[in-house]
This record gives sequence, C-alpha cells and structure tokens, in this order.
Amino acid sequence: MQDYFEIGQIVNTSGLKGVVKVNLFTDELTKIEEFEKVLIEKNKKLTEYEIEEVRYNKNQALIKFKGIDDIDTAETFRNCIIKVHRSSEKELPEDTYYIVDLIGLEVYLDTGEKLGILKDVFPVHGGNNDVYVVETGERDVLLPAIGDVIKEVNIQEKKMIVHLLEGLI
Repeated sequence: MQDYFEIGQIVNTSGLKGVVKVNLFTDELTKIEEFEKVLIEKNKKLTEYEIEEVRYNKNQALIKFKGIDDIDTAETFRNCIIKVHRSSEKELPEDTYYIVDLIGLEVYLDTGEKLGILKDVFPVHGGNNDVYVVETGERDVLLPAIGDVIKEVNIQEKKMIVHLLEGLI
C-alpha cells in the first residue's frame, strides 16, 4: 500500500501573490479544506506546506500556501503533485476501498480461473457504483462494482474474486 495519496496537481498560477490553481483528484471539491498541511512533490522531493486559504473557481481550487508569496515562486510549482499522508485520511467504511489500493489487484473468477489485472476504476458520478476495468491480455473487461459481481477484495493478498453475470463478457 502507498504511504501517500495524490489529491491534486498544480496546473497554473492565479494573480501575483503566489496563489496556485489546482485540479483536485478527489470526489468532493472541498475535501482539500480538511487538511491544514499537505505535501508538494517537487523534483521527486516531498515538502510540507501549510494551507493559508482555499477558494474555488469552476472545478478548480485556488490555494494560497504559506511561504509561496509571489507569482515567480508559484510558477516553479506548476505541474507538481499535491499529496497527503495515508494516516491523515479517515478510515473507510466496510467494503469501501481507495482506488490506489485496488489498481494492480489480480482478479480471479469464483471458479478459480485468473481473469486478469485490475487496471483502472471509473467512478460513475450520479450512479450507484463504480466500474472496474480488468485487463485480460486479450481485451479489457468492464465490471460493475456491485455485490453480485465483486465477491471478495483482499488488499493484503492483492487479490479480487468476481462472479461474472450473464452478458458481462
């Protein structure tokens, strides 16, 4: 399991006082407000920054970090990834997983046959479940993340067991 979660990417500056525009990777745009401090990965090095202010413009967060006080300094953070430590996240409810923990799981049919590797998860906004993308070697298989299909997830063993409903493949 990863120690850090990527929660956004700095994509531009805003104004002259060091504010940066951030594309957030979280389901909730305002989730960034839960953190007083975050880590910014710059040149493969993580440095902690305190969040001074958060505003929003369309689907982006405008963030002012303590110590980044002018446009020239802010510009050096363009394309940097914002991360938080796993321990700063809330515990998830039962049968709920972080996408980063699911990617790479070996996927087996409930008959014991290996189906493939889970390579992506598509959150379905407004829908009741996500869609899992399993790479089989021949083609990708899309599986709805519902109890009738996803029978077991074991993050420690990096394994998922699924039951294919008629018509899924």
